[in-house]
Amino acid sequence: MKSDKILMGIVFALVISVVVFASTVFTVNEWERGLKFQFGEFSGEEIQPGINFKIPIANTIQTYDIRIQTMDRAPERFITVNKEELLVDSFVKWKIKDLQIYYKSVKNRANAENRLEQKINNSLKAQIAKRTISDVVAGDRVEIMNVVQAAIVEEAVSIGVEVVDVRLKRVDLADQIQSNVYERMRSERQRIANEYRATGNEKAIEIRANADRTRVELVSEAEKNAQLTRGDADALATKIYADAFGADESFYDFYRSMSAYKNTFNSSGDLIILDPNSDFFKHFNSSTK
Repeated sequence: MKSDKILMGIVFALVISVVVFASTVFTVNEWERGLKFQFGEFSGEEIQPGINFKIPIANTIQTYDIRIQTMDRAPERFITVNKEELLVDSFVKWKIKDLQIYYKSVKNRANAENRLEQKINNSLKAQIAKRTISDVVAGDRVEIMNVVQAAIVEEAVSIGVEVVDVRLKRVDLADQIQSNVYERMRSERQRIANEYRATGNEKAIEIRANADRTRVELVSEAEKNAQLTRGDADALATKIYADAFGADESFYDFYRSMSAYKNTFNSSGDLIILDPNSDFFKHFNSSTK
């Protein structure tokens, strides 16, 4: 019985020892840094990664992620130099640089990002207020980001963080201005299209006029050449006929009479009343049986 009590006492002591040891030892990850507090008050000691020890009950440990964080801001409205409204969507990448200053000034991520956001808003407001829409969207975009990043360095140092990068993700026009800009763009494109159409119509009229003039000239030239060819052909035909008929005048007279008969009695319904002894029928009267 006595030995059982001794054994139970040993087991109990071991359990207590394990519990005390477990509450004494803690681990800080490689991407973290820790701060030690004594009875809820910051002791000023920063804990490095690895296995560390603390006094149970008296000490508490709070860890912080020191990796690069991304602050994705909601779109904000800003006014340009022309009093036009822009919606600017941006993000900031930052990380904890001095953990003790960070804790003493802002204590947590939400407060740190609020401080950075206020400074960024003020800097963006000042930069956009002296630029036009086109400058913000395209021309001076990189310069604006550099100026804003430089402007928040002092604020970042004061709260123990480092700003790694600042970017404008998107710059949009306000709905009403956007509609007006689109309408102006549409009108401008329509004007350009009308100019192209007018120029095209003018060119088309010029091309058609040149084509019509060329056609008339070609047809006139062709008709002139045709008339000359016909004249030469008629002259040649007349000469051939004259030479052929001149060789036998009686045959020429007979041929002319035959042609007259053919043209006169071209149809079965043709009728002509003449004296049978007239010259028209002389070849009929002189025919032999």
